[in-house]
Amino acid sequence: MATDYDTPRKTDDDLNEDSIEELKARRNEKSTSAVDVDEFEQAEGLELPGADLSNEELSVRVLPRQADEFTCMSCFLVHHRSQLAEEKNGQPICRDCAA
Repeated sequence: MATDYDTPRKTDDDLNEDSIEELKARRNEKSTSAVDVDEFEQAEGLELPGADLSNEELSVRVLPRQADEFTCMSCFLVHHRSQLAEEKNGQPICRDCAA
């Protein structure tokens, strides 16, 4: 990209004045924009990127809980024993839920 070094340069004051004017113009534009936007209609026209995966099946191999794992009785997720924070009424609670 060619640069013309003979053109007059803007000072910092000129740049600040331009940006303030631009900000004022943007603020006026935002205040005049329509407030009543139907989100449902906007979402209908939204297309997600990627291919159509509606005919695809997801196959995941589910493993049973291992001997060194527990199910948190607060979040019901399976964690490793190292994540065990405490037991309330004999029920294991993970560190995330105990915090």
